[in-house]
Amino acid sequence: MSTPPLQSIKLSGVTEPLLATLPQRPRNVAETGLQVSYISDMVLRALYLVGEMTGQQLVEMLHLPYEGVLDQAVAYLRREQLVEVKGAGGVGERSYRFQVSTRGVERAKELNERSQYMGPAPVPLEAYTKIMRDYSTQSLVVSEESIREAFQHLVINDALLIQLGPAINSGRSVFLFGHAGNGKTSIAEAVARLLSDALPIPHALIVDSQVIRVFDPIHHEMVNSSVNSDWAYDRRWVLSKRPIVIAGGELNMDSLDLTYDEYAKYYEAPLQMKANGGLFLIDDFGRQQMRPRDLLNRWIVPLEKRVDYLTLHTGKKIEVPFDQLIIFSTNIEPKQLVDEAFLRRIRYKVEVQNPSPAEYREIMRRICRTKGVAYSDEGLRYLFEQEYAKRKLELRAVHPRDLIDQLIDIAKFTRTQPTMSRELLAAACKSYFVEL
Repeated sequence: MSTPPLQSIKLSGVTEPLLATLPQRPRNVAETGLQVSYISDMVLRALYLVGEMTGQQLVEMLHLPYEGVLDQAVAYLRREQLVEVKGAGGVGERSYRFQVSTRGVERAKELNERSQYMGPAPVPLEAYTKIMRDYSTQSLVVSEESIREAFQHLVINDALLIQLGPAINSGRSVFLFGHAGNGKTSIAEAVARLLSDALPIPHALIVDSQVIRVFDPIHHEMVNSSVNSDWAYDRRWVLSKRPIVIAGGELNMDSLDLTYDEYAKYYEAPLQMKANGGLFLIDDFGRQQMRPRDLLNRWIVPLEKRVDYLTLHTGKKIEVPFDQLIIFSTNIEPKQLVDEAFLRRIRYKVEVQNPSPAEYREIMRRICRTKGVAYSDEGLRYLFEQEYAKRKLELRAVHPRDLIDQLIDIAKFTRTQPTMSRELLAAACKSYFVEL
């Protein structure tokens, strides 16, 4: 199987430095990396499932060019008397209306028992592996200026930013830990904003005649191209922003391997594969439906070698790229999760500490401005000297937002103006903080 050549495509609606490379439009069957017999089978199944179709409709369904590719498959099917021409709706072979013959129906039924995948034709695993190497997260370079811009909506001290910069540039794994409510998830989401460029994502892959669906509109955001012709590049690929995949407590071992559909007889790529070239945030690490040790055992080789091994339902292992910035976020003490040997597998450890009084004050000022509540130093002093001191509480970055929301709810109920008065703050604290 040959890998299609690459062509530079400039994107519209993005900044000037953002350039992406998409595989070029295949000019013949060989450049698709597929066998003509496989393409013919897809055409036959499409005609069987949909009914009468024109050449152009086959192009739109399979995302393959007609000239040099689909015309070869159709010619083969006509020679074998599996497909016949029912008429023409215009000029040229693209406008011919094709239909499955009686003989072709039997063949299509046999093919449907093997796989019911129908959509854009898959690309070879080799082509996908090359693209992932070209767009490796390790090639990302994040400057101090871009980090400050990405985090300007958050109140973060310089020491933390200086730790985050090299961790992001490594393109490897980051362990964010600290008390709940100090913005670890917000920090991870801000990191995702730094991944502002794009990369090609295939609709599906083929390996050992097995189809793996990769493109997922939940995790892959398409970027429009300014190329005049839709066929300047291989439409089996989608130009997408670097993916951002977030998994929390629902993550389990099964979601880290290929999911085989027994009825449709094709695979869905696992989450880490969909995150290739982007960011994979494992939120609330340690609260998944598996032990942290089991997860890290599963990823010992991928974290070091940047390749993953997935299992087909036949039992065969296949090697796929494992290339994403992984962020483990937890509010559990690291020593309670894993031992030191396992922590060494995670390259960077970044503690997100409680905000200082000055940082807390700045967070409160921003929240009040956003919520339309007049900020008061006197009200903040009351919180520090009375509520926090009396309750022996530590400052948390999330408290200002929650307390002001609570205060607004109380003011709305009592039909008073929401202000940082002692009365409203005391009522908000009473209904928000709980003695443990």
